[in-house]
Amino acid sequence: MSTRIAAILIALVCVAPVRAQDTGGDLAKVKEQELAEVRERISDLKKSMDAAAAERDRVTRDLQEVEITIAAQRKRIKEIEREQSYTLTRKGRLDAELAEREARLDAESQALASQVRAAYMSGNQEKIRLLLNQRDPATLGRLMAYYRYLNDYRADNIEAVVTEIRRLDELRAQIAAEEARLTRLVDERYAELGHLNELQESRKSLLASLERRLADEGREVDRLAAQENDLSRLIAELTSILSEYPISSEQAFSQLKGRLTWPVAGTLLHDFGQPRAGGIKWNGVVLAAPRGREVRAIYHGRIAFADWLAGMGLLVIVDHGDGYMTLYGYNETIRANPGDWVAPGDVIATVGDSGGQPQASLYFELRRGTLPEDPRGWITRRPGG
Repeated sequence: MSTRIAAILIALVCVAPVRAQDTGGDLAKVKEQELAEVRERISDLKKSMDAAAAERDRVTRDLQEVEITIAAQRKRIKEIEREQSYTLTRKGRLDAELAEREARLDAESQALASQVRAAYMSGNQEKIRLLLNQRDPATLGRLMAYYRYLNDYRADNIEAVVTEIRRLDELRAQIAAEEARLTRLVDERYAELGHLNELQESRKSLLASLERRLADEGREVDRLAAQENDLSRLIAELTSILSEYPISSEQAFSQLKGRLTWPVAGTLLHDFGQPRAGGIKWNGVVLAAPRGREVRAIYHGRIAFADWLAGMGLLVIVDHGDGYMTLYGYNETIRANPGDWVAPGDVIATVGDSGGQPQASLYFELRRGTLPEDPRGWITRRPGG
């Protein structure tokens, strides 16, 4: 009886982990499906907003297309540059190994040449001469053993020389391949830069056209009001979509007031609450910073939005839970996707001038629900401080 009970217990122990793994796998599938649904709902929302914006303003629609293409172009150029750097490093290692191998081959060749010269000086019949010249069997035995060692050493040297020559041929072929790859990458980078310059010229024309249309303050106010309404609608819709997927972290966002770090090091261009036009005020801050500087998430959260929006350019929104969201606009490139989880300091974008901005900068905003809050009350630390 006890044997049967023990067998049953062993079977249960063996089966339990498998079931646990299956449950974990099913849970992962459910989470992935939920994430896909969230992304699809956000994508549908974005399409709806794009259609409304395009109907309202054709120039803005064209600007969106150009700036998204520019972002992709810059990302491709960065990838090429990284590949170039890797190829140069690899070629440097191969060059160093080639130099080392060539020095080793010279040493092996000189040793072999010395042996061949010694063998030549002693005559072609060195083994027979050893046999005929020695009368003492013990001395003869020792000399024959030395002769075998010498012959083996010479054979090893020959093999080493041959091996080094083969490896040198391989290295030269690899270096030639890396040089060809570098040449291709340089050509590719020049082509991409040329395309980028064309896109930048197209963007300039669009911005000039936009400025002409908005020459009077009334139209500028209407545009800003429409963009603010778009952003408010986006925030409200995202809050509704993501309310079904609550965020939990070690510490609630509401408890972090005054202890957070700015997303980028920069110079203040526009402050929260400053007037813009027609009574409209800034809902966030604008920090001037070098193009391409990394933009970092200020706290744990989930990427709620990562796309282009009129007035904001390439925009990333992070949902931190408790109804709090942070917005990062005007970016050059986006480094995150909707649904991704981020931790404090994670890179989510790079500084740019998208959205038709006159200079590279970051727009940063903090919202509780649909209401913007002054980020200065929340963020006191400089990046790296």
